[in-house]
Amino acid sequence: VQVVESGGGLVQPGGSLRLSCEATGFTFANYVMSWYRQASGKERELVAGITSTGITTNYPDSVKGRFNISRHRTKKMIYLQMNSLKPEDAAVYYCKLRVLDREYWGQGTQVAVSS
Repeated sequence: VQVVESGGGLVQPGGSLRLSCEATGFTFANYVMSWYRQASGKERELVAGITSTGITTNYPDSVKGRFNISRHRTKKMIYLQMNSLKPEDAAVYYCKLRVLDREYWGQGTQVAVSS
């Protein structure tokens, strides 16, 4: 199983980024994919999750109304649309796949928010 994130980069405050994550190497239809982030010196936190049937988790207040998780219709792929980015959103964003009670993490993609 492989989990690969992409789409990070440097953006100015108020800007937008779209992260992508694709999971490959498994065929099970039921799974959950989630976005986490970890800022320097802080613990990793859940940002959003989505099931294979499209059910999403609640967003933490810190990103509610600004971030949106979605999934590809046919691929095991999810996206995180991040709008109105703030300096405090800067972090390494990780994608996690949970399938059959096992978890697989991607390597992470860096998001920097700075003018």
